[in-house]
Amino acid sequence: MKVFVTGATGFIGSAVTQELMAAGHSVTALARSEAAAKALSAKGIQPILGNLDDSGSLRTAAAAADGVIHLAFMHGLGQVPFAQRLRIFFGGLPTGIVSRFLAISAEADRRAIDTIGAALKGSGRPLVTTFGTIGLSHVGFRAGKPATEEDEPDVLSPGIARAKTEEKVEAWASLGVRATMVRLAPSVHGDGDTGFVPQLINIARKKGQSAYIGDGQNRWPAVHRRDAARLFRLALEKGVAGARYHGVGEEAIPFRSIAEVIGGQLNVPVGSIPAREAAKQFSFLAGFAATDNPSSSTLTREQLGWEPTGPGLLTDLKAPGYYASK
Repeated sequence: MKVFVTGATGFIGSAVTQELMAAGHSVTALARSEAAAKALSAKGIQPILGNLDDSGSLRTAAAAADGVIHLAFMHGLGQVPFAQRLRIFFGGLPTGIVSRFLAISAEADRRAIDTIGAALKGSGRPLVTTFGTIGLSHVGFRAGKPATEEDEPDVLSPGIARAKTEEKVEAWASLGVRATMVRLAPSVHGDGDTGFVPQLINIARKKGQSAYIGDGQNRWPAVHRRDAARLFRLALEKGVAGARYHGVGEEAIPFRSIAEVIGGQLNVPVGSIPAREAAKQFSFLAGFAATDNPSSSTLTREQLGWEPTGPGLLTDLKAPGYYASK
């Protein structure tokens, strides 16, 4: 299968392209720069210069592919066009900068999905996109059971700006695209991790304390990077239109346990902070650090035959790579 991948040079995307090629698929990938294009070419991947706002490149590449895995997302301000950056900084109160950035990033994501979906419309070809299980929970709510693939996004979630995009995918699934969603755990871990956990480590190093909120018993799911990559391939090959799959290897790791490992590795104190101090400690991550997000992948395993085999998050967190000087 000829697969077009966006976000192919990222932490997850690079593992996905490796997984695809090992399974015999050929890969084309979106490249935001000449340097990225050269890096992709060196791996045997055909680069296509463009970005999420380049609808022409997205449309052409998707139309020429047998399937698409869409992973690209504007994770940093440097990826946002200048005019939109001005909207983020000057479009309201300074306290709303993060929410405005997330809204603009999610908007760009939805436009990209629409562009790709239109290119695949009526063909039955697969489109696999990604969101987060964090979109199923919200701060202050203690879950009575793990969230499942059948649960709808929580409108109060700190991840709702992106989770709402599921509606776009479902719409394309009804228009002849084999569109599916992989909801990833808030920690996709492994060598080269660039997600929430490295940010928690940097915060603990800077603050001189590895903190958790309240009793720290709010829970995060986690998945190893290699297991996540295999799940994307299986969703591409076998996924059912409109289905949601959960990239969850471990269902419920207490946030306090994560903080304790980080504190031990950094040799800094570990302690509880009240909810009112969460923003001071964690900045924009405060909502995520306080959210109880236990999540199940039982249906995903049954439907796709996926079985995680990678090491757990707490084991990975003891690896020196997470604490190397940047």
